[in-house]
Amino acid sequence: MKRVLLVEDEERIARFVEKGLLKHGYQSTLVTDGQQALDQANLEAFDVVLLDLGLPVISGWTVLQTLRQRGLKVPIIVITAFVDQDELALASGATDFISKPFQFSELIETIQRHLTD
Repeated sequence: MKRVLLVEDEERIARFVEKGLLKHGYQSTLVTDGQQALDQANLEAFDVVLLDLGLPVISGWTVLQTLRQRGLKVPIIVITAFVDQDELALASGATDFISKPFQFSELIETIQRHLTD
Protein backbone atom coordinates (compact mmCIF):
# COMPACT_ATOMS: atom_id res chain seq x y z
CA MET A 1 0.00 0.00 0.00
CA LYS A 2 1.45 3.37 -1.05
CA ARG A 3 1.89 5.92 1.73
CA VAL A 4 0.75 9.52 1.35
CA LEU A 5 1.64 12.45 3.58
CA LEU A 6 -1.43 14.70 3.40
CA VAL A 7 -0.71 18.25 4.57
CA GLU A 8 -4.02 20.11 4.73
CA ASP A 9 -5.42 22.45 7.39
CA GLU A 10 -9.02 22.59 6.11
CA GLU A 11 -10.74 19.73 7.92
CA ARG A 12 -13.51 19.21 5.35
CA ILE A 13 -11.04 18.90 2.48
CA ALA A 14 -8.66 16.74 4.52
CA ARG A 15 -11.39 14.22 5.41
CA PHE A 16 -12.64 14.12 1.81
CA VAL A 17 -9.13 13.43 0.48
CA GLU A 18 -8.33 10.87 3.21
CA LYS A 19 -11.51 8.93 2.49
CA GLY A 20 -10.88 8.94 -1.26
CA LEU A 21 -7.25 7.91 -0.87
CA LEU A 22 -8.22 4.94 1.29
CA LYS A 23 -10.88 3.92 -1.25
CA HIS A 24 -8.16 3.91 -3.94
CA GLY A 25 -5.73 1.83 -1.90
CA TYR A 26 -3.52 4.52 -0.37
CA GLN A 27 -2.61 4.85 3.29
CA SER A 28 -2.54 8.49 4.37
CA THR A 29 -1.09 10.34 7.33
CA LEU A 30 -2.78 13.70 7.89
CA VAL A 31 -1.01 16.71 9.37
CA THR A 32 -2.54 20.16 9.64
CA ASP A 33 0.37 22.60 9.78
CA GLY A 34 3.78 23.11 8.26
CA GLN A 35 5.79 22.16 11.33
CA GLN A 36 3.93 18.86 11.64
CA ALA A 37 4.63 18.22 7.95
CA LEU A 38 8.37 18.68 8.39
CA ASP A 39 8.39 16.57 11.55
CA GLN A 40 6.38 13.74 9.98
CA ALA A 41 8.54 13.71 6.86
CA ASN A 42 11.54 13.17 9.15
CA LEU A 43 9.86 10.32 11.01
CA GLU A 44 8.38 8.25 8.19
CA ALA A 45 8.99 7.41 4.56
CA PHE A 46 6.21 8.40 2.17
CA ASP A 47 5.67 7.65 -1.50
CA VAL A 48 4.06 11.02 -2.23
CA VAL A 49 3.31 14.30 -0.43
CA LEU A 50 0.09 16.25 -1.00
CA LEU A 51 0.84 19.78 0.19
CA ASP A 52 -1.43 22.76 0.73
CA LEU A 53 0.42 26.08 0.54
CA GLY A 54 -1.75 28.09 2.93
CA LEU A 55 -0.73 26.42 6.18
CA PRO A 56 -0.47 27.70 9.75
CA VAL A 57 2.79 27.73 11.78
CA ILE A 58 5.09 27.25 8.75
CA SER A 59 3.85 28.05 5.25
CA GLY A 60 3.53 25.39 2.59
CA TRP A 61 6.09 27.31 0.52
CA THR A 62 8.65 26.89 3.30
CA VAL A 63 7.73 23.23 3.75
CA LEU A 64 8.20 22.63 0.03
CA GLN A 65 11.59 24.30 -0.09
CA THR A 66 12.76 22.67 3.15
CA LEU A 67 11.79 19.17 2.06
CA ARG A 68 13.66 19.61 -1.22
CA GLN A 69 16.69 21.09 0.55
CA ARG A 70 16.71 18.04 2.82
CA GLY A 71 16.94 15.88 -0.30
CA LEU A 72 13.42 14.43 -0.28
CA LYS A 73 13.00 12.91 -3.74
CA VAL A 74 9.36 11.73 -3.64
CA PRO A 75 6.72 13.56 -5.66
CA ILE A 76 5.31 16.63 -3.92
CA ILE A 77 1.95 17.60 -5.37
CA VAL A 78 0.83 21.07 -4.36
CA ILE A 79 -2.92 21.42 -3.81
CA THR A 80 -3.97 24.99 -3.19
CA ALA A 81 -6.55 27.70 -3.75
CA PHE A 82 -3.80 30.18 -4.63
CA VAL A 83 -4.39 30.98 -8.29
CA ASP A 84 -1.63 31.50 -10.83
CA GLN A 85 1.00 29.98 -8.55
CA ASP A 86 1.68 26.82 -10.55
CA GLU A 87 4.89 28.02 -12.20
CA LEU A 88 6.29 29.35 -8.92
CA ALA A 89 5.40 26.11 -7.13
CA LEU A 90 7.08 24.03 -9.83
CA ALA A 91 10.16 26.29 -9.76
CA SER A 92 10.26 25.88 -5.97
CA GLY A 93 10.45 22.09 -6.19
CA ALA A 94 6.88 20.87 -6.57
CA THR A 95 6.41 17.89 -8.87
CA ASP A 96 2.92 18.97 -9.90
CA PHE A 97 0.16 21.43 -9.01
CA ILE A 98 -3.61 21.07 -8.58
CA SER A 99 -5.90 24.04 -8.01
CA LYS A 100 -8.77 23.97 -5.53
CA PRO A 101 -11.53 23.17 -6.11
CA PHE A 102 -10.57 19.97 -7.91
CA GLN A 103 -12.15 16.74 -9.06
CA PHE A 104 -10.95 13.80 -6.96
CA SER A 105 -10.35 11.82 -10.14
CA GLU A 106 -7.85 14.51 -11.20
CA LEU A 107 -5.99 14.08 -7.91
CA ILE A 108 -5.83 10.29 -8.24
CA GLU A 109 -4.68 10.53 -11.86
CA THR A 110 -1.94 12.97 -10.86
CA ILE A 111 -0.76 10.76 -8.00
CA GLN A 112 -0.73 7.66 -10.17
CA ARG A 113 1.13 9.42 -12.99
CA HIS A 114 3.93 10.46 -10.65
CA LEU A 115 4.16 7.16 -8.83
CA THR A 116 4.70 5.30 -12.09
CA ASP A 117 7.32 7.70 -13.51
